[in-house]
Amino acid sequence: MSETDSRRRIWDARYETGDLPWDSGRHDHSLEAVLSEYDIAPCQTLEIGCGTGTNAIWLAKRGFTVTAIDISPLALATARDKAKAPDVAVRFLDVDVHGNKLPDGPFDFVFDRGCFHGSDEQERDAFAAHIHAALKPKGLWFSLIGSADSPPREVGPPRLTAREIATHVEPRFEIVSLKATHFDSDQEDPPPAWACLMRKRNGVLSKSK
Repeated sequence: MSETDSRRRIWDARYETGDLPWDSGRHDHSLEAVLSEYDIAPCQTLEIGCGTGTNAIWLAKRGFTVTAIDISPLALATARDKAKAPDVAVRFLDVDVHGNKLPDGPFDFVFDRGCFHGSDEQERDAFAAHIHAALKPKGLWFSLIGSADSPPREVGPPRLTAREIATHVEPRFEIVSLKATHFDSDQEDPPPAWACLMRKRNGVLSKSK
């Protein structure tokens, strides 16, 4: 079994059992905030790890041309059902961001909610490289990332420090904004997160030793 098939089975199992603490059924408040704050107009957009399509559909209803990818066929089936409304047009694709190149772009804006932090250390460099290749010059990448700037939790998303984020993205991206926030959740104490907005560099900087 390939690594992609193994990952697909793991994520399908989560959607089959309904073990989806990240799926609030509401569009993400940090996504709405960054679009407003930086006046990001409707454009060619890629969502990585779209799940059941809530954010992709919300973006499409606001005029964005959205391609949304996920590794779980079960999640994508739900997303496609939700997107059958007349005013929604989203291209949903079954893609493993760790095993395949991203869909043909170039895109103006890329959004991932908790996918970058779910990669291991080596995969994060490749993740950033894939997004860099998919974006237009000066294109933007907005990522919600579990924050290590808080006490450890027994359960919750993977956690990164600000330094770890910069180490993996800054060779290819300028960090425009890094803000402390939290993941949307019905929990009383939602998991802390970084809201990280990045702009594509024209070239790739050398990593410092």
